[in-house]
Amino acid sequence: MKSRIYIEPPAPVARDLAISTRGLTKQFDRHLAVNDVDLQVAAGEVYGLIGPNGAGKTTLIRMLAAAEEPTTGEIYINGDRFLRDQSNPKLKQRIGYLPDDFPVYEDLTVWDYLDYFARLYRLREPRRTQRMREVLELVQLTSKRKSSIATLSRGMKQRLSLARTIIHEPILLLLDEPVSGLDPIARMQFREIIKTLQEAGMTILISSHVLSDLAELCTSVGIMELGYLVESAPLAELYRRLSRQQIILSALDNLDALTAELKNNPFVENCELLPGKNQVRVHFSGNPDDRATLLRSLVEAGISLTEFHCTQEDLETIFLKMGHQQVS
Repeated sequence: MKSRIYIEPPAPVARDLAISTRGLTKQFDRHLAVNDVDLQVAAGEVYGLIGPNGAGKTTLIRMLAAAEEPTTGEIYINGDRFLRDQSNPKLKQRIGYLPDDFPVYEDLTVWDYLDYFARLYRLREPRRTQRMREVLELVQLTSKRKSSIATLSRGMKQRLSLARTIIHEPILLLLDEPVSGLDPIARMQFREIIKTLQEAGMTILISSHVLSDLAELCTSVGIMELGYLVESAPLAELYRRLSRQQIILSALDNLDALTAELKNNPFVENCELLPGKNQVRVHFSGNPDDRATLLRSLVEAGISLTEFHCTQEDLETIFLKMGHQQVS
């Protein structure tokens, strides 16, 4: 009697995950750009991908967009698997991909540029014209529809590129460094558009070196280092685990009495005088009740406080701290 060989089928992927990868790896000759990445992004999230140059972010995004073949591993988009060596047209239709170096055709008008891409995605009239008007309104370029792209500012060109990326109504948006080189006003306009797209139900994965933008936009964050995904968590959890609580204090009187009193509190980890500001910053490990107790004890000690507010280390500080841990 012949024995049967049982091969366990792959575990099903939940359809509430917009992105799921298993063991995703990309090797260029001897360089391992992405190494065994298991990434999960829930539908409706704005997921921020951060890491230094060369960490593998762009290669990972290109594989998710089917612009790069993985060496090994699996990619699922809303539960459906990308099949290697196949064109995957239905899956690509669900994805909008904005690379960091996407060119705009400066000799075209804004309207003709969008019309070109709408036709590539086989949008038919009257839906094509309707959709072009919708995306122009969303990216605030309706008044520029007849303008030559060459006359647009860098921020306008980037918003036009985003309009091109969403013309076919994708459900997953992959943005690689979309605010690179933009001024603060242009970045703010871009952020507002991203928020609108998320509110409409789109899932967005965005890489950026502007961590303050990601902190404002993202629900979850992944940190890449040397091809590895070293951290992936909801932003709130990341703050809770890795961001130390800080309290900024000011007093009318000499700060010596304030610092002396602070050092008596068991939850105060260290005191730091802020140069030129007549302020003290402490790292505080207690909970809100402990903060209230600290404030009460300072008042009862006769210290004339003019400022007492709690902050947390920001995303940039967390990232730099994690990078230092990886190096050490």
